[in-house]
Amino acid sequence: MPIIDAQLHAYERNTSARPWAGVLAGPPEATGDQTVAMMDEAGVDGAILISAFTMYRYDASYALDVHRRHPGRFALIKPVDPSDSAVGEIIEEWKRTPGTVGVRMLLARSGLATDAADPGLNRVMATAARLAMPVNLHIAGRLDQGIELIRRNPDTQIVVDHLGLVQPHEPPVPAEPWAELPKVLELARLENVTMKITGACTLSREPYPFADIWDPVCRMIDAFGIDRCLWGTDWTRAVAFLTFQQGIDVLRQTGRISHSDKAKLMGANTARVYGWSPPAS
Repeated sequence: MPIIDAQLHAYERNTSARPWAGVLAGPPEATGDQTVAMMDEAGVDGAILISAFTMYRYDASYALDVHRRHPGRFALIKPVDPSDSAVGEIIEEWKRTPGTVGVRMLLARSGLATDAADPGLNRVMATAARLAMPVNLHIAGRLDQGIELIRRNPDTQIVVDHLGLVQPHEPPVPAEPWAELPKVLELARLENVTMKITGACTLSREPYPFADIWDPVCRMIDAFGIDRCLWGTDWTRAVAFLTFQQGIDVLRQTGRISHSDKAKLMGANTARVYGWSPPAS
């Protein structure tokens, strides 16, 4: 099976031609070409490239440029704004764009509605369901709202970002990084939810190979079932904690996961959920 990173970001330097809205943890640039070279070195066949909200907000033009240069290596997801009255049409247009496999909604973004019944939030979910397009849902810090929103939309394929937990952008790791895990595990009862195990290593209080992540991660896998879990690095947000190679090798080398389950986590499940796999594989 191909190895597919379930989430990474690429971006160019901050310029007047495509100015940043904010600064994401990472180097001054992580271009598509640099990212492909990094993936080649780590033995990663493809990745779900998520347009970086911090830099580009709802403009996915750089991700589209990367895909045009490397169409076989990336599938694309863009953030959408549920407060935009035209968000349904935006999702429909995105669905028609070559290389796209989903949209993303970040509930914790300042200014978004805090009510799970908000029409804009539910418009995104309903449109995605109608188009058979998964929604990557960032609900860390807003678990109660996120759980209720998902319950209201049982026909929408949901991929919960980053274990559903608040994750640091730089050290130190929070004193109790897994404190909300019991609430996150409630999502396992909702059959339309897949859990993205991305950025898990940034919750470790130990150096590589981050042995302390496996008890909570395995609790999550046991709750959701191996077929409803995806593995990813969340590169470049994780850059202050580990290398990209370590983010791949920590799963490759652990003895806590069987070889067959590693194949599912590292590629097969991502290919199935998003309906995409690197053609060269």
